[in-house]
Amino acid sequence: MNRFSLLTIGRKMKILLISPYHSGSHQQWAEGYMNHSEHDVQLLALPGKNWKWRMQGGAVTLARLFGQQQQKFQPDLILVDDMLDLTTFLALTRQQQTIKHVPVALYMHENQLTYPLHHDPLQGAMRRQQGKRDRHLVFMNYSSMLAADHIYFNSQYHLESWFNALPNFLKNYPDFNELETIQQLRDKSSVLYVGIDTIPIPDSSIENKSMPPLILWNQRWEYDKDPDAFLAALLRLHEEGVHFQVAFCGENFSQNPVAFDHAIEVLGEKVVHVGFASNKKYASLLQNTTLTFSTAKHEFFGISMVESMLHGSMVFLPRRLSYPELVPAPLSSLVFYEDHVDLVAKLKNALTNHQQTQQHGDELKANAQQFTWEKLASKYDQELLTLISC
Repeated sequence: MNRFSLLTIGRKMKILLISPYHSGSHQQWAEGYMNHSEHDVQLLALPGKNWKWRMQGGAVTLARLFGQQQQKFQPDLILVDDMLDLTTFLALTRQQQTIKHVPVALYMHENQLTYPLHHDPLQGAMRRQQGKRDRHLVFMNYSSMLAADHIYFNSQYHLESWFNALPNFLKNYPDFNELETIQQLRDKSSVLYVGIDTIPIPDSSIENKSMPPLILWNQRWEYDKDPDAFLAALLRLHEEGVHFQVAFCGENFSQNPVAFDHAIEVLGEKVVHVGFASNKKYASLLQNTTLTFSTAKHEFFGISMVESMLHGSMVFLPRRLSYPELVPAPLSSLVFYEDHVDLVAKLKNALTNHQQTQQHGDELKANAQQFTWEKLASKYDQELLTLISC
């Protein structure tokens, strides 16, 4: 009797979920699915630090750890994310009978080919390569896709941008470019959006309607999110005398730039929070947020924006990247801005028309329910179930 036959008579599927860089959005995704799936999902993870080393060496350690526990948990399917060198992991584990023919699904949170590089070669993730893209890490993404039975991208934008860039990447090599594999990879690829847990609001968090409307920054304070454009919009609102408060609670992996310190000084008492927020503090800020906006130049999905929408916040987004997938067509004219001038105008209108802004926030909240684990977990379960029936 095969695995699929066992499942049709009621046995839960056993899924081994491998998370080589278990932190941030990777951790939230892995634990979110594990907690909401109807199947038996077991996690095999490494701490979320030293991300390049996790991509290069994590597979060796994870293969060893898997070997130590394989008798305790024999999976029907293995689900891994893009931080794993899947070819190395399989080379070190396929000789074990328990997973010799077990299908593998690869989930792409991000990729190393279309992730934007910093304009300053001495800054950003590739500073040790003098600003040049690490081709080995890109090839690791590519070879992992070849080894996987199915590939899931977290947005259609992510899928399209990867496959649009892949041909030129492979043509960089002198011969045997294997361009025919591109269509093979595309044929086994599909989109499966990120599931998000709604963040519980503490009992002590009470919305204060007498305070000025709150603007929330809840993204990483890194170059690809273009925080300078965010600050420029805030400073323009301040110059025009618009009443608001602002909370900066995104994760920051580097020192604050001069422009940030200057903006904090100019905005003065308008700034109610600076620094990475604890879960409790973040939940309280979400509860009281009037609006959130993104100035990102790069985004594969947009977890922070969806989190804001799920708590009733109005959002304003550039009409690019993955963002059009997050907002229904009837609301697009309200949410998307075309340039800096349009953004400031939309922000000013929202901050001075509270009732209308709240109504639009409620509409976005209703639409964003589709991205919660309560809605998506069953879709994940069904998608992965089909892989073991092939």
